Amino acid sequence: MPPAPLARSEKSLRTTDSPITYYVQKALETPALISFAAGLVDEGSFPVAEIAATVAEIMADPVSARAALQYGSTQGDPKLRQQVLKHVCAADGVKPAELNLTTADVCITTGSQQLLYILGEVLFDPGDIVIAEAPSYFVYHSLLQSHGARVLTVPTDDDGMKMDALESLLEELKRTGELSRVKVIYTVDYFQNPTGLTLSVERRKKLVELARKFSTDHRIIILEDAAYRELRYTGPDLPSVKRFDPTNEFVVYTGTFSKPCAPGLKTGYAIMPPDVMEALLHLKGSHDFGSGNLAQHVAARLMESGAYARHVETLQAMYRNKRDVMLAAFEKEFRDVPGASWTVPAGGFYVWLTLEGIDTGPNGSLVAAALEAGVLYVPGEFGHVADEEGSLPTNHCRICFGVATPELIPEGIRRLRKAVGVVMAKEREEKLAAAV
Repeated sequence: MPPAPLARSEKSLRTTDSPITYYVQKALETPALISFAAGLVDEGSFPVAEIAATVAEIMADPVSARAALQYGSTQGDPKLRQQVLKHVCAADGVKPAELNLTTADVCITTGSQQLLYILGEVLFDPGDIVIAEAPSYFVYHSLLQSHGARVLTVPTDDDGMKMDALESLLEELKRTGELSRVKVIYTVDYFQNPTGLTLSVERRKKLVELARKFSTDHRIIILEDAAYRELRYTGPDLPSVKRFDPTNEFVVYTGTFSKPCAPGLKTGYAIMPPDVMEALLHLKGSHDFGSGNLAQHVAARLMESGAYARHVETLQAMYRNKRDVMLAAFEKEFRDVPGASWTVPAGGFYVWLTLEGIDTGPNGSLVAAALEAGVLYVPGEFGHVADEEGSLPTNHCRICFGVATPELIPEGIRRLRKAVGVVMAKEREEKLAAAV
C-alpha cells in the first residue's frame, strides 16, 4: 500500500527550483563546455594562504579559539559588525553618526541570500508588491514567489532604474488603491546582475525621495543589494543609496563576503533601520540562533589586518582583465551581427548581450545551437517578469566572465558567434522556403 500523500504548506507549493539550476548542472556534467552561465567566483582567486594564516592565528590562542568555536549571537559578532559599519561608511565618505547608525544597526547573515529571504518573512503577506528593475536578479524573483509576493517592474537604461517610470508606477498604484500593498523597492545598484548596469548618483537620491514621498500610510523599504560593489574596475565608487537615508528609516543595505572574498565563508551583512532589525532578529533566531561564528571571526580579522582590502584590489585587477578580454572578443566576433549590442560594465561579473530577432530563451533556437557549439549562457528572459499578456523579452543573454579563464573567454565568445550564425542561417533558409 503506497504511503499517504504529504500535506505540504502553501508556501512549499509556491516554491520552485531556481531556473539557473539546470545551467549549473549542465556545466558540471559537461567539462568541455565553456560556461558563461552561473555567476560563480573564480576558484583561483580564493585567498587560501590568508585564510589559512588567519585560522591558524585564531586557533593558536586558546581564548580566541574558544570564542570562535562557541555559539555566536543572532545579530552577529560585535567586532565584525563594527568592521562592516566602518567599511561601508568609509566607502560612502561619512561617519556612522551622519547616517544615524551604530553597530546595533548591523546584522551578520548566512550570506546575503539569507537576508533577502528573512526580510521577506518580515514584510510580505501573499499579494504584497515588490517593485524591481527590469530585468532584475532572478533568484530573488523565485524567493518572492515563495512568499507569495507580486513583482512589478520598472524599465532601466544606462543609468539604471528609471525614476520617472518608478514615480508613474507608484502614482498608478496609489490611484488604484494598491499603494498599501507596496512593501519593497528592490535594486541591485552596483554593476547589476544581470545587466552589469549601475544606478546613477542622481537616481540614488531620487529613489529615497520617492520612497519617502509615497510612504503615506506605511513605510516603503528600499532593499539595496550591493553584492558587487567592491568589484569595481573603472570610475569612482558611487555613494550607496543608504548614504541618502540620513535618518536610517528607508534603506536596508546588504552586502556579502562571497563575491569579494570567498563564498565558502557564507557570510553576508546588512545595515537597516532599528524597527526592521528588531523584527528580523526575532525571525533569524528561529532560523539559526546566529550565522557561522568561526567564519565571522575569520572575516573580522581579515578586515582588521588589511588582508581583505588587499585581496579586493587583487580581484579587481583579475576581473578587470577578464572583462576587457570579453569585451574585446565581443567587438571582434559580433560587430558584424545586425541588431547585436552589449553592455560595458564598470564592474561586477556580467555582460548583457542583446540579439534582435533571435530567440535566446530556454526553449529558443540559440540555447540548443550554443550547446552544440560548446558554450553555455543564461537566457535573459529569466530576469524579466511576464506582462499582463504573459509575454517576456526573448532576445537577451546574460554572459558571466566570473569563472572562465582569460584564455578560454575568446574561444567561448567565438563559439557563441558560431551558434548565432547557425541560427541566422536556419532562419534565412526558412524564410526562403516560405517565399517559394
